[in-house]
Amino acid sequence: MEIDPVMLARLQFAFTISFHIIFPAFTIGLSAYIAVLLAMWIKTKRQRYQKLARFWTKIFAVSFGMGVVSGLVLSYQFGTNWSEFSRILGNVLGPLIGYEVLTAFFLEATFLGVLLFGWGRVPQWLQLTAATAVAVGTLMSAFWILSANSWMHTPAGFEMREGIAYPVDWIKVIFNPSFPYRFAHMVLAAYLTTAVVVLAVAARYRVADKFPRQSPTMLKMALGMIMVLAPLQMFFGDLHGLNTAEYQPAKIAAMEAHWDSSEPAPLLLFAWPDQQQQINHAAFGIPGLASLIITHEREGLFPGLNDFPAEDQPPVLPVFFSFRIMVGIGLLLIGIGLLGGFLWWRGKLFTARWFMRPLQYVWPLGFIALLAGWMTTEIGRQPWLAYGLLRTADAASPVPASSILVSLSLFVLVYAVVFGAGIYYINRLIHKGPEPEVLEAPSAPMAGRPISGAESGGFGELNRERTND
Repeated sequence: MEIDPVMLARLQFAFTISFHIIFPAFTIGLSAYIAVLLAMWIKTKRQRYQKLARFWTKIFAVSFGMGVVSGLVLSYQFGTNWSEFSRILGNVLGPLIGYEVLTAFFLEATFLGVLLFGWGRVPQWLQLTAATAVAVGTLMSAFWILSANSWMHTPAGFEMREGIAYPVDWIKVIFNPSFPYRFAHMVLAAYLTTAVVVLAVAARYRVADKFPRQSPTMLKMALGMIMVLAPLQMFFGDLHGLNTAEYQPAKIAAMEAHWDSSEPAPLLLFAWPDQQQQINHAAFGIPGLASLIITHEREGLFPGLNDFPAEDQPPVLPVFFSFRIMVGIGLLLIGIGLLGGFLWWRGKLFTARWFMRPLQYVWPLGFIALLAGWMTTEIGRQPWLAYGLLRTADAASPVPASSILVSLSLFVLVYAVVFGAGIYYINRLIHKGPEPEVLEAPSAPMAGRPISGAESGGFGELNRERTND
């Protein structure tokens, strides 16, 4: 059986970038969380914030290292497997990726050492400055990478000369039509991913009745972020969808498995798209709702897949299901935020074991939604590597399939070992938890008697916040 080298090259890049994307996304949110904890420590002088900052900094260091390692191989693949892509579009995309290194990575590398090793060695303000610089650096990294990737979806500010793209307006290149929406959507996804991990870790400690002084702080901060960001993500996701409908209508049609543009589209809750026959099997949905969302009219019409030649249609099945996984998890996070907020308002958040037990297992949700969203946007762009400019099949290097298969197999083996060990170590750090803090002085009414388990924040507490909480 003959193996398609282009498909193998795509699988290799998909495999490596799927591992890579989860770590930078996690560190974007985690670096911001650490900076907030340090700011609260300096402002309030309470040890719990400093202990939590040090605890999450250890996890950040491992995640950051795995993100760097997994990102290095992506650049090499541009030359080994996608040389035509580099030759044709390198004048535009090369500088954008270079700016990410010159600004974001250098900023992170400069202050990362202070963040990791400055505890007790540098002033508190410098520790906070280092954390803030690292957080800004991760955002700048996302800025340049999303700008480059968005340009591949909505190219702008360039001209073609003899089949090669040349930039003519860097402002239009950087701030291409889809970039603002995709950047906001991705950054919010990163913050939500981190908030869900912190929430799950806090719930794990509450169920085990461990770290009673730090777990409520993590729980409240993470839940507050989810309550705000999950609905906000839905709003920006809608804006992103409207932008996609304008510039990449075939992708929207694939996301909705919408074939016939002469009829209003239902919002399909489930279906099995059949691209060969151009129909949906076992379809179940809400009539007209997809048209209402996309056109803001219940009877509104938008292009269907039948409006595009078969060779220009994206693969419908993976796009359709990955989009629904992403949206489904988003709705679940909104539900978690609403239920948690209600329990918080009623003063039962920390004592509701029935809520905490399942909550300790939600940590993968953000990563799954992140990967599902990435699959939706990248597979939905096919068969184009740069939309309307360069097809994926025309961008590959003339490399034998056997060579790509060998390197892909080695990637799978090495990644399984390296990242398996990294994730195992992160789990060990979480199991160990934050360092014990020195007991804070009790308030005057409590002087002269020991602090009970209920007062120190165990599950027996009646949810009364002490002054130093």
